[in-house]
Amino acid sequence: MQAVVNGKVIQLSEAGWLENLDEWSEDLAVEIAKNEQISALSREHWDIINTAREYFLENGVVAEPRTFSKIMKKKFGPERSDQKYLYSLFPTGLIKCANKVAGLPRPKGCS
Repeated sequence: MQAVVNGKVIQLSEAGWLENLDEWSEDLAVEIAKNEQISALSREHWDIINTAREYFLENGVVAEPRTFSKIMKKKFGPERSDQKYLYSLFPTGLIKCANKVAGLPRPKGCS
């Protein structure tokens, strides 16, 4: 699978995960989001994407859903931290959708 961003071809896995994490960009995130049935990324989407990326860059691993909810609660309050909220923005959730759009590696056991 491939995405074309600003004339550059970016390789994605068959499931849509970024092959080379260094190639991630906000423009690529928009393309990956389209593949995930998200037509536009709102400020709320970007808050989740950026928070997920920050956690990964600081810890070297993607955040588990429970850990991520705690981070979101601390940063944005309880109304923006539960799983229902995350699923309202990323239809297949944090692990399968938000992390993919954020250009993070596919967690073990995730399709």
